[in-house]
Amino acid sequence: MTLYKLKKTDEFSSVFSFRKRFYGEWLFANIMPNQQNHHRYGLVVSKKVAKLAVRRNYMKRVLRELLRTQASVTVNGYDVVLQVRKAFRHNDFQAVQRDLTLLLTRLKKASPVS
Repeated sequence: MTLYKLKKTDEFSSVFSFRKRFYGEWLFANIMPNQQNHHRYGLVVSKKVAKLAVRRNYMKRVLRELLRTQASVTVNGYDVVLQVRKAFRHNDFQAVQRDLTLLLTRLKKASPVS
């Protein structure tokens, strides 16, 4: 599965300013409809969540891998920015995976394109 990314600051800003959110225990998703027939993802892990860059990078790697493997629960026609609400480590992997699956399922149900 190809993972389309939000890369530019303007792309992230437009999703944040749209102000549509879904909350989970570990993550929350900011969403905005796009004019494409595929989804685009952006990841945000703030310094408030994890001070060390090593931990922030670990969380982003885990989320990228989970998104890549969640091909069956893709959200077409949306830009999605996932933000980490609280820091997680290796032993929290299953809980984060469940949380992401629930978020993507809720987004898919809300999606008029799917």
